[in-house]
Amino acid sequence: MKRGRSSSDLDLPQNGNSEDERRGQDPEPVAGHTDSQNDINDEDESSHRRDIRSRYRMLISTVQQNREDMLNVRGNKITEVLDEANTLFKEVHQAREAALDSQLLVVASDLGKEKASQLFSEGLSFDPSTFVQHTLSFMGLNWLEDEGNNSEDEAATSNGILPQNAWHILASRCGLCFQSTPAFHYMYGTFHAEPPTPKLRVERQRKAPTKEAKRIMPTQLKKMEESHQEATEKEVERILGYLQHYHAQDPTSPISYYEFVINPRSFSRTVENIFHTSFLFRDGLARMYLDEDKLPCIGPVEDSAAEEPSSRKQCVIGISHWSWRVLRDAFEITESMIHPPKSRTK
Repeated sequence: MKRGRSSSDLDLPQNGNSEDERRGQDPEPVAGHTDSQNDINDEDESSHRRDIRSRYRMLISTVQQNREDMLNVRGNKITEVLDEANTLFKEVHQAREAALDSQLLVVASDLGKEKASQLFSEGLSFDPSTFVQHTLSFMGLNWLEDEGNNSEDEAATSNGILPQNAWHILASRCGLCFQSTPAFHYMYGTFHAEPPTPKLRVERQRKAPTKEAKRIMPTQLKKMEESHQEATEKEVERILGYLQHYHAQDPTSPISYYEFVINPRSFSRTVENIFHTSFLFRDGLARMYLDEDKLPCIGPVEDSAAEEPSSRKQCVIGISHWSWRVLRDAFEITESMIHPPKSRTK
């Protein structure tokens, strides 16, 4: 027969080992406990916010119901309400409670403005004569003293003269209202207030120009004008010579205006050629006409065929660097018909 296993043969864990294993294992967190704790914190916070809002509404209701007490000049209710609101505002962390705080501040500011206007209206009843009487009595002047005074100071006081230390008494009393020491200055000034004597303005004499200066300057300008005019006239005559020369070589062939004035290597020289050629048209020494292709041509005018100034027509043309390149490439101009002066080529 098979023998059954006894309790001693079973592999049961020992008490010491099981306790060690239990100690080594970390307890699993309980999710339900943390959620309930967060709910409790949210409920406490919401209840605290409700309490703050109820206190703000109570303050606003108190200010609106006790309006007359708040406007009392001798009372100090508005300050107490603002102090309580400042203490309550330290616990405000949400916009809803902050909106109630701003509403309370608006109501309190309206009451403060109205209370200040009442104080100003009472200040209009200020009596200067009464104030002066109180001030003089404070400085030591007493109009009710008997005439039989023995001392000279008392007699002078009774006659309406202030004692010697009257201003010191007033100064010591007024000094309590200021934190800084007033600067020392004379009541009527240290000197007599007299306007300063105006200083006489001496006009400087301008030096008259000498005869040499009068004579030299116009001479210089005249020489410059004459030299510029002579250079222009010489250049116009030189261009007229080129025009007559090309016309004499082939009188039947028209001379293109653009081929005549354009310098393919210099835009500035082209502008100068157009400028000097315009004098030929002005003086009637050259004429412009259109060929069969409706392109402008230029030619010299003989003395017998010269036009009268009244029958001439003038026009203004413009040229840019871009149009100069277009015309140069369109007419395939490689050489200038008007050669620059020798002074510029050197």
